[in-house]
Amino acid sequence: MSRAHETHAVVFDLDGTLFDSLPLVLRAFQHALEPFGGRPTMETFAGLGGPPEKIFPLLIPDPQHVPAAMLRLQQFHAGHPELIQPFPGAIALLDELYRRKIQLAVWTGRDRASTLPLLAMHDMAKYFSVLVCGDDLSSHKPDPAGLRQILDSLALKPEHVIFMGDADVDVFGGAQLRVDTLLITHGRSLSSDVNEKAAGAVSSPSEAYAWALRCAPPR
Repeated sequence: MSRAHETHAVVFDLDGTLFDSLPLVLRAFQHALEPFGGRPTMETFAGLGGPPEKIFPLLIPDPQHVPAAMLRLQQFHAGHPELIQPFPGAIALLDELYRRKIQLAVWTGRDRASTLPLLAMHDMAKYFSVLVCGDDLSSHKPDPAGLRQILDSLALKPEHVIFMGDADVDVFGGAQLRVDTLLITHGRSLSSDVNEKAAGAVSSPSEAYAWALRCAPPR
């Protein structure tokens, strides 16, 4: 994909984009929902956005079980922090973009309480000037409010920003603000609507990282 405008900032989703965490997230969701009848799949995460407290009521038949499922989720995550690792090349990409003076930001459905320790664990917080997490706003992806907040904070027009994510809601959110959005498919098939709205699609994070470097001007 070529771009008509110079790239001044790159916005990242976290899970499935910078961090190889979706297998752990799926295991954690399965653990949390198992006693209550919910059955999440990888397609669940592709189509839903926001923190677990928003997603769980859609997956649990009896809403009174949501708090207990949330507790099971938190306990599973707390017991397995080592299972979430950056994808190969993720930190090198951030380091190179930062060196080129490209502004970097995060727009994630992950809540702030789990986002900050995850970034700190891998010394990645230093790269990002803006973080918008799943519980920072009342709305969630694909509502573009989080991305709009990032654009305002960076004082940039949409055409100078690219967004990288792995879920359909990432594409729909970016498209609403006319921010070029690259979708990492991880090998799944896409609907025609997603294909039309995405600026491009690649199968792996490594391909996405190479694309981001091509879009970023050398400094």
